[in-house]
Amino acid sequence: MYSIKVRIMADELPLVVVNTFGDEPLDLDCPDCNLMVVHGVDWNKDMSPWKAEAVFKGEADFDGGADSYLKVLTEELIPQAKREYGLIPEKTYIAGYSLAGLFSLYSLYNADCFDGACSCSGSLWYPGFREYAIENELRCSSPRIYLSLGDKEAKTKNPIMSKVEENTRILYEHYVSKGIDAAFVLNPGGHFKDERIRLQQGINRLVS
Repeated sequence: MYSIKVRIMADELPLVVVNTFGDEPLDLDCPDCNLMVVHGVDWNKDMSPWKAEAVFKGEADFDGGADSYLKVLTEELIPQAKREYGLIPEKTYIAGYSLAGLFSLYSLYNADCFDGACSCSGSLWYPGFREYAIENELRCSSPRIYLSLGDKEAKTKNPIMSKVEENTRILYEHYVSKGIDAAFVLNPGGHFKDERIRLQQGINRLVS
């Protein structure tokens, strides 16, 4: 069961939609936007664009339910937030960390309502995603895209996840080559370092 929490700064400010793992609070220091946080996400199902095997032995496979969840998000949850809180944003962005960062970028290819995406430590190692992103067109004509990664995230013995920095850089260069307003930031540390700070930085870059 999905639930949303909304933090309002001003009705007309950009709306940033954040998908979270668990019940993470709305404690992001992002003063220039309204935040809508979605709880109750089925992480390996809702955030994965298509079925894929687990990258570590003993973990659950990825169910590839992103399209179904995206439909709920765009047709039910975001309209609910706008209706209940009287939001009239000129821009709507989507942001997330890890698999939710992957989903944020995937959303730009499959929904018309987003003006940009923030993918922090995004799981851009996901099998087939780099090729998908290069071969398909974004639905927004002039999006803003923010990509970030920890400089130690690619230093892993896992052959799939070790490609995360290579894939992120290639996609950043791809977006820039198409004239898209894109940024790529390499942060110190691994995947689980300064998650909140990295997400704040990405969101603030999107709405600046």
